[in-house]
Amino acid sequence: MKTASLGIVLSAVAGMVQAADMGAVDEPIKLAVNEWTGQHVTTHVAGEMLKAAGYDVEYVTAGMMNQFQALADGDIHATLEIWSSNVSDEYAKKVEEGTVVEIGDLGLDAKEGIAYPAHVAELCPGLPAWEALQDCAQVFATAETLPGGRLVDYPADWGTPGADRMTGLDLPFKAVPAGSEGALIAELRASTERKSPLLITFWQPHWAMSAYDVQFVDLPVGEEACFNDPAWGPNPNAVNDCDFAPSRIFKAGWSGFADKWPAAYEILTNYALSVDDQQPMMGAIDVDGGAVEEVVATWMSENEDKWRPVVDAATK
Repeated sequence: MKTASLGIVLSAVAGMVQAADMGAVDEPIKLAVNEWTGQHVTTHVAGEMLKAAGYDVEYVTAGMMNQFQALADGDIHATLEIWSSNVSDEYAKKVEEGTVVEIGDLGLDAKEGIAYPAHVAELCPGLPAWEALQDCAQVFATAETLPGGRLVDYPADWGTPGADRMTGLDLPFKAVPAGSEGALIAELRASTERKSPLLITFWQPHWAMSAYDVQFVDLPVGEEACFNDPAWGPNPNAVNDCDFAPSRIFKAGWSGFADKWPAAYEILTNYALSVDDQQPMMGAIDVDGGAVEEVVATWMSENEDKWRPVVDAATK
């Protein structure tokens, strides 16, 4: 459920929790910084909360799909925006072996899917129904993808969710990985300005959803059987013939975190962020050109009532 007006909140029971020991304040807490702007915002807000509590924080660049070994080894201590619909198998292995622990939901109201700028519906009548893509794939074709259409998928190191759906639904599209989040935005901007066709794998929350009037294709509802049983769904010969599984966004940490920095662990456990707070900060960075550190610092200053209770509950 969307936490629209809450921003960063303290859970109902957290106010009754006794202050925790600060632990190893002489050693830095290392937070993973992944490849997308929303995650930068999420991580820097958390980091500034830890600093306000009296901790030293380091931000460590880490690939979203390959960060979990570093987390298991204690080289990184927490990662704060994991999307359940796009997480590597390595994460589950590390949780099972006990070297990585989940530390609660982030609270963002999230969705991933196959999407297009609103004007594309005029170029492919029948959208948002996914079946329309069978008949107008040629509208999206490029020299690289002929005779099929072109789908701009996530960057290669984020996995292949768009390609998986094209195969699962037997749609005549070739998935071409974008180079980065910035490249995905550039595709949306160019399509909107030129009124050109574009099919893209995308997600919310993201400022571009409103800036470019991005719409999701209506795919068969994602259910567990879709991902395991080829007989389920419209294509009896393949899995993934459905929408993304409903996304849950959560946090995880090194298994030794709670013992080494008890109060910091409590802060990160109770830390939550709303779409209404994250999305404007993303726009201030990607649209207005602000630096992550400056945008987050401004938000922290103007919204102390949203985050300070979480810090105080763990430290006082």
